[in-house]
Amino acid sequence: MKLRSLLFVPGDRPERFDKAAASGADAIILDLEDSVAPERKGYARDAIAGWLAGTRGCTAFVRVNPLEGGQTADDLAIILPAAPDGIMLPKAEGAASILALEELAEAGRLPPILPIATETPAALFELGSYRSMRDRLAGLTWGAEDLPASVGATSAREADGRYTAPIEMARSLTLFAAHAAGVAAIDTVFPRIDAMDDLAAYIGRARRDGFTGMMAIHPVQVAAINAGFTPTPAEVDHARAVVDAFAAHPGAGVLKLDGKMIDRPHLVQAQRVLAAL
Repeated sequence: MKLRSLLFVPGDRPERFDKAAASGADAIILDLEDSVAPERKGYARDAIAGWLAGTRGCTAFVRVNPLEGGQTADDLAIILPAAPDGIMLPKAEGAASILALEELAEAGRLPPILPIATETPAALFELGSYRSMRDRLAGLTWGAEDLPASVGATSAREADGRYTAPIEMARSLTLFAAHAAGVAAIDTVFPRIDAMDDLAAYIGRARRDGFTGMMAIHPVQVAAINAGFTPTPAEVDHARAVVDAFAAHPGAGVLKLDGKMIDRPHLVQAQRVLAAL
């Protein structure tokens, strides 16, 4: 499952579902949580289930409500018979949350799960446990809103837009936890839709750091995200040259390529580039 771009859509706005599916996003996330008012949850469940039963046109996740809110079982009862491609679990707290979700769903019925893995203080101490759940996961992602609110932080960002140190730590730990589990590392949303240059810089930083995809809040962001997480022709050519060089010298630990020394970490990176195609 390719997950460069994942576009959120409010679950109670079914008139937007087809537009989102046609946006070019690798996946859409039909939301039952934050974007849907409590009195509209039932309507949103039915709208999502009805749309999933038709011709989707793209991979479709559903973000259910948090486990502690008492609504997750109701979400799953309506959504799972329509066979979504994945479930996004907010306020997840490690392997225990995955197992609890499975219990609510009657084990074996769940599609791959994408936890939002940093929305509570306790969640940060459970990130390593996702390694034991790797076969159940579509990836790992994080959020920059609920966590600062949960600890009373006045902001998640510095004056220049950078994340504050505690929030940056949560981002980094999610990145490492995803790679430790061998699943997609999905960066959180960029909140502004009127700052495309800043979005491009944010995407570039995410890919540089090792994220493999990113969530979006508006269709206008999708093309930039897809482009940013797709290797360029020059990157592909170089990666193939590195792989070919080591294939021609299977016993070598260090080689010279285009006047520069390359070693096994360069081979691993080259293989990642080619796997992203």
